[in-house]
Amino acid sequence: MPTALIDTTMLTLFIPTFFFVSITPGMCMTLSMTLGMTIGVKRSLHMMWGELIGVGLVAVASVVGVAAVMLNYPSVFQVFKYVGGAYLAYLGVQMWRSRGKMAIPKEEASAPNDISALSLAAQGFVTAIANPKGWAFMISLLPPFINPAISLPSQLSVLVLIILCTEFSCLMLYASGGRTLRQFLQQKGNVQLLNRIAGTLMIGVGFWLALG
Repeated sequence: MPTALIDTTMLTLFIPTFFFVSITPGMCMTLSMTLGMTIGVKRSLHMMWGELIGVGLVAVASVVGVAAVMLNYPSVFQVFKYVGGAYLAYLGVQMWRSRGKMAIPKEEASAPNDISALSLAAQGFVTAIANPKGWAFMISLLPPFINPAISLPSQLSVLVLIILCTEFSCLMLYASGGRTLRQFLQQKGNVQLLNRIAGTLMIGVGFWLALG
């Protein structure tokens, strides 16, 4: 049964799926770890808030854009659910087949210590909004979790809050993990495990969304 804010059944599927997708090493997480090792975790926070603003904008734009279709063309939204579910399943299969290709490269990048806080924030923001996979994931995953029987602003607020908290936690983990985390991610078997956990969840959610 949905609550006044959001459908709790959908939420129990959304939280673990987004967490494992977020924690897999991608553009933003690699940037966070590199900056954490070169300029320190404290200064890396400037990049993080810029990245979080970008992620938040992508999430809101994805939900609002598709919500407009949902309200005006309900039959089209049903088709979108099938397409979104199939695409999530496809992404899950791709993650299963990646075989650790997202492993962190062995060469250690460097960043100048005199880079300004605004430049760091801009770097994080651009990295978030310029990632086509991020847009594809948000557009395919978020809108189907919207329940038409519940207020859109309340659902959007909860989902975006969860996304930002999860993303920030993962960014901090990467920034503070340093060389230990780098060594862990350089082992293809470890990255493959993360990919397969996230991929399995995405395949399951994809079928659930398409058939639910």
